[in-house]
Amino acid sequence: MIAIPAIDIREGACVQLVGGAYAEERVRLDDPVAVAHDWARLGFRQLHIVDLDAATGRGSNLAVIRSILHDSLFDAVQVGGGVRDEESIATLLDAGATRVVVGTRALEDPDWLVEMVDSHAGSLIVAADVRGRKVVTRGWQRTLAGDIDDHMQALNALPLAGIMVTAVHREGQMQGPDFHLMDDVLEMATLPVIASGGIATSSQMRELAERGVAATVLGMALYTGALDPRSTAEEFGS
Repeated sequence: MIAIPAIDIREGACVQLVGGAYAEERVRLDDPVAVAHDWARLGFRQLHIVDLDAATGRGSNLAVIRSILHDSLFDAVQVGGGVRDEESIATLLDAGATRVVVGTRALEDPDWLVEMVDSHAGSLIVAADVRGRKVVTRGWQRTLAGDIDDHMQALNALPLAGIMVTAVHREGQMQGPDFHLMDDVLEMATLPVIASGGIATSSQMRELAERGVAATVLGMALYTGALDPRSTAEEFGS
């Protein structure tokens, strides 16, 4: 299992939010490019970038993302946040992203997702943000019909690079992953599963690995030191 540090960008800064709430910003670092350099220096080989402003319709941090991608410090970088048209996908791939993370439109408009996968097979990750058992979109502001099981069945049929499942109700709280949710997802999934939300200890990482999770996206635990970055990179960095 691979550990992937997250760089969530808001107003040009690298931030960490508790429970996805914009009013609950716990971490703010003014230079996301420097943060990316730090993660590479510590031994991480992959990176996860999210444009929070694009995801919520507040703006764009594309220039900052381009700067991170330009340095090519990682074996792979996945980028998401507000990616809702083919032009955005192509822009990020052309800028150097290895994979593009699509969420809101991919889940709300399955026909569009099929069309995008036909053009970019193996380069797209679908982000399913889950609160309880429900999938939420538009920066966690809209709840879709059905539950995660319904969406997983449809996603399994597509040539995606993976499915990233974030337990929104655990995000940024370091109270541990939602293991029940992950067990259900892993039982259904035929694609690589990336877990996110609530991870706080190395033992939790090992438990996710034993369950069959392909990768974890780490945020608050790395930024606050709950997980030691160097030892995490050594054990789960590649």
